[in-house]
Amino acid sequence: MQNKIKAIKTEIAKAVVGQESMVDGLLIGLFCKGHILIEGVPGLAKTTTVKALSSALELDFHRVQFTPDLLPSDIIGAEIYDPQNNAFKIKKGPIFTQLLLADEINRSPSKVQSALLEAMQERQVTIGSESFELPHPFMVMATQNPLEQEGVYRLPEAQLDRFMMKLEVTHNSEEEELEIMRRIATKSSQTVSAMLSVEELEAISEKINTLHIDMQVEKYIVSLVRATREKNSQLRHGVSPRASIDLYKAANAHAYMSGKSFVTPVDVLAMAYPVLRHRVGLSYEARAKGILVDEVLKTVIESVEIP
Repeated sequence: MQNKIKAIKTEIAKAVVGQESMVDGLLIGLFCKGHILIEGVPGLAKTTTVKALSSALELDFHRVQFTPDLLPSDIIGAEIYDPQNNAFKIKKGPIFTQLLLADEINRSPSKVQSALLEAMQERQVTIGSESFELPHPFMVMATQNPLEQEGVYRLPEAQLDRFMMKLEVTHNSEEEELEIMRRIATKSSQTVSAMLSVEELEAISEKINTLHIDMQVEKYIVSLVRATREKNSQLRHGVSPRASIDLYKAANAHAYMSGKSFVTPVDVLAMAYPVLRHRVGLSYEARAKGILVDEVLKTVIESVEIP
């Protein structure tokens, strides 16, 4: 299966230059059945990467552009009246897919954002009086633009906690940007082929769950999570118990993708920032001083002894 993962990355590289950490994060989220929040300025291939991932895995894919006038029924669907049969029928929304891209999720108010909560947590939606299971696998990949201040709505903490990881995407290197420019100018991008079936995807998920993790490493994960809840002038609140579960899963997946048969503290540290950064709340003083979440997390993580 390791060769399959390498093949997937090679296929995605046909459409996306660089951004290896984003690709790895999306794959880990998919293997662990988690949801991913991607933050970055426009033009960093966030949407292109998600589309390439769906092609490489041959999964159904829908994209929803979040706008201030979007309604919950635009996402999950609604009951509509059928005059011919004099009855109501269910019209399913774009959420009935395997990979859902919620583009610029922070452009819609909390009522729409919360429409995803049941789907993300329970893998089902309720339309009228009926509940419908979502396809398997099901993964929400949401993007948000950190620069816009007008016409955006901060995601509720309850929904942020449903995301397994928050990936922060940065600009490409100079060499990568040259390659992007040449590809677009010469229209030399290649078609991404399917490299993994749903059955193989499930097999990888099961294999990840069987990796050995020492008790000391498990305690290290819990210690990191609990350290965010200790009294700290820069933190308003720490992370929830979901963080320890997601950090455990993500560390396992990272170890597997690194070709290891056991989890080490290095795997935990590699996943600590993306798993924790969107779950902690900075204090007013920290925000007023312009202190970044990752800077505070660095201090917290370094305060915990590595086994």
